[in-house]
Amino acid sequence: MKNRASWMLAAVPLVFLLALLVAPALRLLAEGGQLSVWEPLQDSYLRWRLGWSFFQAALTCVLALALGLPVAWVLARFEFDGRAVVLHALMLPFVVPTLVAAMGVLALMGPQGVLRAMGGPDLQGSPWLLIYGNLFFNLCLVVRAAVEALGQVSASRVAAARTLGATAWRVFWRIEWPSIAAWLMSALCLVFLYCFSGFGLALVLGGQEYATVEVEIYTLVAHELQLAQAGSLALWMLALTAVVALAYAATERRLSTPARADAVTRRRPQGWHQWVSLWGALTVLVLFCAAPLLAIVWRAAAAGGPAWSALLDDATLAALWNSLRFTALAVALATGLGLAHALAARQSLWLRTLAFLPFVVSPVMVAFGLLLLYPQWTASFGLLVCAYALLAYPFVAKSLAAGLDSMPAHLAQAARTLGATPWHVFWRVTLPMLRPALRRGMAFAAATAVGEFAVTLFLSRPEWATLTTLVYAYLGRPGTANRDAALVLACLLMALALLAFALIEWSAPASPQQPRSSTGGTAGHLARELKRA
Repeated sequence: MKNRASWMLAAVPLVFLLALLVAPALRLLAEGGQLSVWEPLQDSYLRWRLGWSFFQAALTCVLALALGLPVAWVLARFEFDGRAVVLHALMLPFVVPTLVAAMGVLALMGPQGVLRAMGGPDLQGSPWLLIYGNLFFNLCLVVRAAVEALGQVSASRVAAARTLGATAWRVFWRIEWPSIAAWLMSALCLVFLYCFSGFGLALVLGGQEYATVEVEIYTLVAHELQLAQAGSLALWMLALTAVVALAYAATERRLSTPARADAVTRRRPQGWHQWVSLWGALTVLVLFCAAPLLAIVWRAAAAGGPAWSALLDDATLAALWNSLRFTALAVALATGLGLAHALAARQSLWLRTLAFLPFVVSPVMVAFGLLLLYPQWTASFGLLVCAYALLAYPFVAKSLAAGLDSMPAHLAQAARTLGATPWHVFWRVTLPMLRPALRRGMAFAAATAVGEFAVTLFLSRPEWATLTTLVYAYLGRPGTANRDAALVLACLLMALALLAFALIEWSAPASPQQPRSSTGGTAGHLARELKRA
């Protein structure tokens, strides 16, 4: 009976994935005719695109680990004023739309950026713009994961090692590193997926020479109609990202232990070297996570009143309304799909892995596949909202899956022992404990929908232009006025994404650090809840 219920739950997201992701991808591959799977390796140009895409993603992972791990250790071990604000703000770069992130990098390091005006080098046409953009977008993921992992390290083991004469460095390598390695591997898998299959950053920052495979697929399909080559590239993308996604899903299952009761106690920095390490960590976060956002605000403020008048244009107001309604509908649909998928995949690794298919398959590939598979629904409102939900619901499913993994099994068992039906157990026990995870997943889903760019570029009609497509349109027009208007709209788009995150994530109650250790206390609490039901 339990397996039957799980399959009924799984049927909803699986049918959605089949109709909106798998079938369109296969349709695009079939359109390409006879595919030459080995062509990307035989053609020097396509081989360079594949190699560069892999290299920039791998290099970003290495740099994110080298920069993020020391920063995370400082945040996890030291107590200081404003620490909670810093931890909350860590995820803000990640929820900023990719187009805004790219504009922030250009506003900071581009030909007319802040650093260039101060006498810095011109990095236009170099690969470092894209690498820096990747770090801005993903460093916070590594830091946040490492902070959470370090919070799981046993204080008793650390104290025992220090008592036996181990140095702080030896304690880290022998005690802390083995405890956090799986967490870091999980975060780095996600960083690799984002960098390898990213589209917006590579489109704006990569240029012609350093374009990634995603941009190449878009160029082959949209401008050259070379569907066979695009299909062969898409197959290689699918194979490589599928391996990484499977490794990520397998690693996630190892992180299901509840928070330890003997976590290492944070302390105030003591001595000049600890204060230097703290300020160094904060400086790294400012340089890589805050500087591009501040550069956008600075450049937009310097643009003057005429640029800010773009906020009152009819096109801007219409794009704002479209962004808001598409986001609201997509988050509602993504929440239902993510909840069903997480509940069904609780004991299944392959079902859990399927939740990451929207990250594995190219969004450009999906967009053109949808156009080919459903020509009668081209540019329809329903298809566009479903495409938004497709890209957003993995965040809900991932967050809920992690919440279910960390939920003690004896709570549901105690409720069933007291006579609760499966529905009462879900409504009174499971869902209240999942609420922080659900709200966190909805926060990322909302931020993803607000800044969605790749699919919108191809599936929306002119009257359904969103803020992202309007910003891209301004960037494609010559002249300083259009560039300044794009910066102003980027500020608006950034504010919306941050507001969506703040309303859901910052207001979410903190999850309990440790479940009740007394079975009697837990049973008594459940009995009161079930009596109220």
